[in-house]
Amino acid sequence: MAGRGTRATELLSRLGIPHSVHRYVHDPQRGSYGLEASAALGVSAERVFKTLIADVDEQLTVAVVPVAGSLDLKALASAAGGKKARMADPTVVERATGYMTGGISPLAQRRPLPVVVDASALNFGTIFCSAGQRGVDRDRPRRPGTGRRGSGRPDRPVLAAAR
Repeated sequence: MAGRGTRATELLSRLGIPHSVHRYVHDPQRGSYGLEASAALGVSAERVFKTLIADVDEQLTVAVVPVAGSLDLKALASAAGGKKARMADPTVVERATGYMTGGISPLAQRRPLPVVVDASALNFGTIFCSAGQRGVDRDRPRRPGTGRRGSGRPDRPVLAAAR
């Protein structure tokens, strides 16, 4: 990746969306990528978001939630206009997104998927989420109306899907 960004950061740059890239040394022994990023970057876990992929009524759906919380599958299903949600199989997720588990960005995925972002993202001037590679996070302004620009996905409501 020397001299190049990830697909996610390249998309943000191409669209002129301000962002900063933050690198840290990923420890393969750590179980929680998001909490590792929070600690390594010295950022509150409420401000670092993880990208989870669930199957909502047979439709893969991206959930962006704080690493400090857990995904409420019922809330996600409701936000996505579905009835039932379950976590998607990691192999299916990697094939659909083009990213490895632990480094899945909500942006520039191989296959466009609907995205639901936890409402708590609106509490911060910037949020951190995966830039599409383990050990690389990005932060960018998070204001109403800016969260989905460039995603190539239909707009989804920003509402609480974490508990």
